[in-house]
Amino acid sequence: MIRSLYIRVVLTFLVSVIGGTVIAFFVATWIFKDQLNENLQITLRDFGQDITRIYETLPIREADSFVSGMKQLNSYYVRIYDGKGQLQSLGVLKEHDPISVTAEQIKEVLAGKVFQGKTNGINPILLGLPLKTEMGTKAMFLEQRPSSSSSFLIKWIINFLTYSLVAGSLLILVAAMFLISPIKKLTKATRRIAAGDFSIKLNIKQKGELGTLARSFEEMMYDLQQLEQMRREFVSNVSHEVQSPLTSISGYALALKQAGITENDRSRYLDIIIAEADRMSKMSDNLLKLSLLESQSQQLQLTTFSLDEQIRRVIVAIQPQWLARNIRFELDLKAVRLMADYDQLNQVWTNLIGNSIKFSMDGGVIDVSIRQEVNHVIVQISDNGIGISPEDQKRIFERFFKADRSHSRKYSGSGMGLAIVKQIVSLHQGDIRVESEPGRGTTLIVTLPITTKAD
Repeated sequence: MIRSLYIRVVLTFLVSVIGGTVIAFFVATWIFKDQLNENLQITLRDFGQDITRIYETLPIREADSFVSGMKQLNSYYVRIYDGKGQLQSLGVLKEHDPISVTAEQIKEVLAGKVFQGKTNGINPILLGLPLKTEMGTKAMFLEQRPSSSSSFLIKWIINFLTYSLVAGSLLILVAAMFLISPIKKLTKATRRIAAGDFSIKLNIKQKGELGTLARSFEEMMYDLQQLEQMRREFVSNVSHEVQSPLTSISGYALALKQAGITENDRSRYLDIIIAEADRMSKMSDNLLKLSLLESQSQQLQLTTFSLDEQIRRVIVAIQPQWLARNIRFELDLKAVRLMADYDQLNQVWTNLIGNSIKFSMDGGVIDVSIRQEVNHVIVQISDNGIGISPEDQKRIFERFFKADRSHSRKYSGSGMGLAIVKQIVSLHQGDIRVESEPGRGTTLIVTLPITTKAD
C-alpha cells in the first residue's frame, strides 16, 4: 500500500492522463471510423484511377516505365496480375507485409468488378481495380503503406506524449509539495497538541479550502488552549477551596484532642468544624449541579407561573439576610406569566438577590424590576454595593471566580453561584449580562423568553 501522498498524487495524475488519452483515442476512432475509412478509400481510389488511365492511354511498356517512376509509389504498393496469375509488383515494401490476395479476388477483378477489402478502424485498405491494357484486362491491387513522414509523425507524437507525462509529473510533484505542505504542518501541529503543547503558530497563508481548514484548526487550537487553561484553573481552584476547610477541620480536630480545653472552646471548635464541613458539602452539591447543567443532561420541568410572584417569594424567604443589614428593596414588578422551570429560576433569583445583599452597604437599597417586551421578559437587579472592575466583569460567570480576592474572607462563597445562574439561564434560551462600576454598585440583567422550548 502506497503511503506517501506525493506518490499518490503523481500516480493519480499519470493514470488519469494516460487512461484519458487511451480512452479518448478509442472513442475518437470509433466515432470517426467511417470518415477515416472514407478518406483512405478516396485517396487510394484516385491513385488507382490515375494508373488505369495511364495504361489505357500509353503502350504497356511506356506505361510500366512511367508508373515505375512515380513518387506516389513511396506511399502505395501496387500488384498487377494477368489472366495466367503472373504477378507484377510496383513499389517496395519496407517492414510491412502485404495484404494477401486470393485467387477468387483476382478472378473477380479480372471479370471487371471492383474489389474493396474491409478495414478495421484505420488499418490499411486493399483496393482491386480492373486494368485494361493492349494485352488484355489485368487485375490491379493497390495497398497504402506507411510513409516515412507518417512514421516520423507517430514517433514524434509518442515522444511528445512521453515528455509531456514526465514534465507533467514533475510539475504535479512540485504542486503537490506546495499543496501538501499545509497538511504536513497540520499533522505536526496535531501531534504537538496531543502532547499538550498549544503554543503553535501555523502561518498558513493559502486561501480556499486549505486556508479555511487552517483557520478552523487555529480556532480549534485556541479553544483547546482556553479549555486547558480553564481546566488548570479549575483544578487549582478546587484544590484551594477544598484545602481551606480541610485545614480548618484538621486543625480544630487536633485542638479538641488536647487536654484541658474549656467547654466554651470545645463548643466553638465544634461549631467551626460543622460550618466548614457544611461549606464543603455545599461546594460539592454546587459542583455536581453545575456539572449536570453544563452537560445538559438535566431536563427542564416546564410549568407556567407568575414571575413577579416568584421573585416576591424569594425576597420574603431571605428576609433575615437583608433585615440584619437594614437593607430595603425598591420593587417595580410588572405582572408577567412565563413558561419555565420554576425550581431552576427560583435558584437564579435566590443567588442574584443574595449576592446583591452580600455586596451592598449596610442600609443600602436594592432595586428589582420586571418589564415585558414582545416575546421576552427582562429582570433587572441593581445594588449600590462595592461594584466590579471592568476586567473582572468578563470572568464573573466562570466557576470559582471571585471578583475581589481582597474581600474573599469578608464575603464568603465558593464562586460558583453565578456560573450556575449562567447555565440555568442558557438552558432557558436566555441571556444574562452585568453592568457595574467599582464603588457605585452592580446591575445584573436577565433576559428570558416568555415561552421556553423543551429540548
